[in-house]
Amino acid sequence: MNPPMHTATDLIIEHNAPIPTWFKVGGRADALARPTTVEQVRDLLLMFAHQPVRVLGDGANLLVDDEGVDGLVLDLRSMNRVDWPDDSAEPIVRAQAGANLPKLITEAVRRGLAGIETLAGIPATLGGAIVMNAGGAFGQISDSVHHVHALTRTGELLSIPIPEIHFSYRHSGLNHLIIVAADLRLRRVAHAEQPALRDRLKEVMAYKKNSQPMADNSAGCYWKNPTDPADPTKRLSAGKLIDDCGLKGVTFGGATVSPVHANFVVTAEGCKARDIVALMESVRRRVTERTGITLEPEVVYWRRG
Repeated sequence: MNPPMHTATDLIIEHNAPIPTWFKVGGRADALARPTTVEQVRDLLLMFAHQPVRVLGDGANLLVDDEGVDGLVLDLRSMNRVDWPDDSAEPIVRAQAGANLPKLITEAVRRGLAGIETLAGIPATLGGAIVMNAGGAFGQISDSVHHVHALTRTGELLSIPIPEIHFSYRHSGLNHLIIVAADLRLRRVAHAEQPALRDRLKEVMAYKKNSQPMADNSAGCYWKNPTDPADPTKRLSAGKLIDDCGLKGVTFGGATVSPVHANFVVTAEGCKARDIVALMESVRRRVTERTGITLEPEVVYWRRG
């Protein structure tokens, strides 16, 4: 049965709507909307001014509680326009928050624009990637951000330059805003250097495929890499800490610590969100008992309230 719907400002709002995530588990949204313009986002924020409003990107870094969520879920994937500079212009790309990051990377490389190819293999929308400052072994999105365009929860439109954004490891400080677009400053590559740029993209993708369970239902790395207690300027591999505790392959219900990469949780048919939560609380407890280090989740957990 299709969820009931009603319209407002030419926009359909679905009720009791499924929330797509890469884990493929979890409950539904009391209300979900897919705006296509900034004006529609503003209208929705005003309509739900006294209720929780959550922003859905690609669902790749998200765990939704089995009981679902209250308030409104804003699915921004229909806001995916990308404006590319011509060959004579400064290489700044303006993309809406719902733009698919892997497609953005591929097209940038095809056009001979470098700077985000190091993020290949990270499943995200641009807005979601910026909010969490997505990255990996080869770089992070903040390396290329020039401006972020966002709405406050009361509908005020802001344009925030990079010096005013407090990016750090898996952090942007922008969680209180609704990102609607961003400008990325890339680097134009000479024609003779473009084959090397394409090769670099292939190398990053090959590294991901060989070291991560990309074919499984997973939300990517579950834990942030913790700082080294002996040297706070360095980070330790959360995956290695979990592996050293002998936790690869450990299962609870339908959730398993990936035997390929210990910082990934993979799900099987019938898995519940509570299985993932229970498994990862057990992992965190075991790592703390053995190393004294308390892991912090990178995956966002949505629940009611």
